[in-house]
Amino acid sequence: MPGRRIVAVAVDAAGAAGQRTYSYSVPPALDDLVVGEAVLVEFGRRQALGIVLGPGEEVAGVEVKPIIDRVRTDGPLLPALGMRLAAWIADRYLAPPALTLRAMLPPGLLERLELVAERRPAMPADAPAQEDEAILEALDAGPKPVRTLEAAEGRPALLRRLRALEARGLVDLDWMLRAAGAGPRWVRFVRLAAAASAASSRLGPRQRALLEDLSTGPADGLPAPELAARHGGSTVATLARRGLVEIDVREAPRRPLEARPAGRRGSRPEGSELSPEQAAAVDAVERAAATGGSATILLDGVTGSGKTAIYTELLARSLARGRPGLVLVPEISLALPLVDRLRADLDATVALVHSGLGDGERADEWRRIRRGDVDVVVGTRLAIVAPLADVGLIVVDEEHDAAYKSDRTPRLQARDVAVALGGLAGAPVVLGSATPSVETEGKAREGTIERQRLPVRLSGAPPVVEVVDLRAELAAGNLGMLSRSLGEALADLADGEQAILVINRRGSASVVLCRDCGYVAACPDCTRPLVYHQAGQTLRCHHCGRAWPMPTRCPQCGSARIRYLGGGTERVEREVKERYPALRVGRLDRDVVERKGAAERVIDAFSDGRLDVLVGTSLVTKGLDIPAVTLVGVVSADVALNLPDERAAERTYQLLAQAVGRAGRGDRPGRAIIQTYQPEHPAIVAVAEGRAAAFYDAELDLRQRFGSPPFGRLVKLTVALSDRAEAEQAGRDLAARLGERAAATGARVQVSGPAPAFVAKRGDRWRFNVVLRGDDPVGILGDPPGAPWSIDVDPETLL
Repeated sequence: MPGRRIVAVAVDAAGAAGQRTYSYSVPPALDDLVVGEAVLVEFGRRQALGIVLGPGEEVAGVEVKPIIDRVRTDGPLLPALGMRLAAWIADRYLAPPALTLRAMLPPGLLERLELVAERRPAMPADAPAQEDEAILEALDAGPKPVRTLEAAEGRPALLRRLRALEARGLVDLDWMLRAAGAGPRWVRFVRLAAAASAASSRLGPRQRALLEDLSTGPADGLPAPELAARHGGSTVATLARRGLVEIDVREAPRRPLEARPAGRRGSRPEGSELSPEQAAAVDAVERAAATGGSATILLDGVTGSGKTAIYTELLARSLARGRPGLVLVPEISLALPLVDRLRADLDATVALVHSGLGDGERADEWRRIRRGDVDVVVGTRLAIVAPLADVGLIVVDEEHDAAYKSDRTPRLQARDVAVALGGLAGAPVVLGSATPSVETEGKAREGTIERQRLPVRLSGAPPVVEVVDLRAELAAGNLGMLSRSLGEALADLADGEQAILVINRRGSASVVLCRDCGYVAACPDCTRPLVYHQAGQTLRCHHCGRAWPMPTRCPQCGSARIRYLGGGTERVEREVKERYPALRVGRLDRDVVERKGAAERVIDAFSDGRLDVLVGTSLVTKGLDIPAVTLVGVVSADVALNLPDERAAERTYQLLAQAVGRAGRGDRPGRAIIQTYQPEHPAIVAVAEGRAAAFYDAELDLRQRFGSPPFGRLVKLTVALSDRAEAEQAGRDLAARLGERAAATGARVQVSGPAPAFVAKRGDRWRFNVVLRGDDPVGILGDPPGAPWSIDVDPETLL
């Protein structure tokens, strides 16, 4: 039909049906539909929820169905900037548009689509029929989902009656999203009524106390649950019946930072000036911001060089221009210290976004951001898809961190998405790190991004680094986790001094085996060795998360000679407590972070000096700026050093350099002790001797030889099937097809595999990888393979 409007719609459908977009026509009654609005569409034999993406296309011979109705929301689900970013993410990472949009919305928002009936406040001249009175009376209490209305004649007849009432102007019918578990929280509030001023003195003591609370409290009243807890629920009800107080229902937003005091801990001293290097970095970013540009600047600063002070200065200037800021951190544990800093240094409203929040908290923060009620958004990689209508500055702190890469669809790399968002919004992007990723280092060397160096610590001297050869320790009979040198350093900690101990492995033992038959406890689904956790006496799989009780005898031969090999954070914590009972020891690893509020309590205790030693994984190597830390011990530098992955050396170098940088930030000298079985490894030598440039030279040379980032791109395709031979054959078939396509088109793309994944079996499925490496590996894929294949564009690891 000529002249009709066609739009592309992302339909929220599972499986292959949700992989693409669909074209629908817009009825004249909905001609004001805009991009980002939710709609109800006919999809196959059912009705489904969709989101309007933009102009669509008609395909010859294909019927274009009309959109059924608009879903009532407060305008588009996402602002225009968010919709453009969603399109970029879906295209870059080969992710289904509907799934990408779902990931950008609050949890549960799309789960429940309902037809809601609401009685109109203005009654028309004609009175309703008697048979309709029951429906209208039910709606007097407020809007109700149609499914909750009683109808003896059945749902179809009820819908016909409701439509008739709508036509007569008695009722409004709207499709609405009723968030499942993530909707606003409603609380009753109590306030003084006009009659309260003339209240009788014969009131009881509880009633008088409640009225006194209200008279001295906020003018708009106090929450009813709070008053009921203090004075009794019947007291509130009695005063309401007597007309002395009024009760109304209001939204009570959940605020993750509400209970956290805003102090000046960690903030820049008032009146202090930026160093010349800091000022130069600020000027470089400001030049880009002044022209509305989207330049990317690498803030390459040694640990303790004052990168956070630059962030706060740049954010203050962006806010002065009327544009909000976005700050990304790699871990939840790093978000709170940075939030404390920003709240102390900026007179700004800060929103916090990370996966550790409850669904309701995340949804409320999302709504605040969507309304434009916040100045700065701080969070982990989830925050990159926050619904900002505009952004004037984007900061990616510790840009090298692997945590910025998502392991779920869309498998985005938040650092790269931040650069894209900066381009879409016309905002500068600051990448901060003391140990830039090899990709970022390569781009800085070729001039793709600008580098600003901060080569000097602002306080304290660089720590003295000592490398301990664990082979010599073993030969001397030391079978513990701590070398003699590290043990003596812990014993010599003076009053007021603190230490950080790093081992990038959780648990008490990394392998549990039988000394008689050699049986190793392994996960039946993933085939990976189980890790022993002393808490709960359990064996846990760190890949799928399943847990089993610790056996007292070998399941294979019945022997009682079950032994533990290796160790993790729990074992180090226990050993330090046993050897040094006077030291107060805390632990921070993934097991702790998973408990709501636990990471915050540990970090606050260590920052306030209530802990002497903090044991942890890589979580404790980033973001902690505590002057009292004089000792850092890396218990094992070899945990990930020899993994069959091209980033293994890079990750180890970054972990060690970041860990070492935590020591000596105050007036007392710092010391770092690195324990390793490979003291001659280039990554360890680079940290111990300060030879970062030589390390990057070698890594970039290797990347260039193999065509790896930044000299090429990678795509990893993984097939997972219950039959091992079938999975491997599927890998062979796909690799052959892609190889033939690359040869036919002349594409400079290498096809490798299939090869077993590092975790070859997970969830009772065998996994094989096919890797594409070259200038444009996405180009030879064509239509991405569907299930049972998964696609990871720009993977963080090839394991």
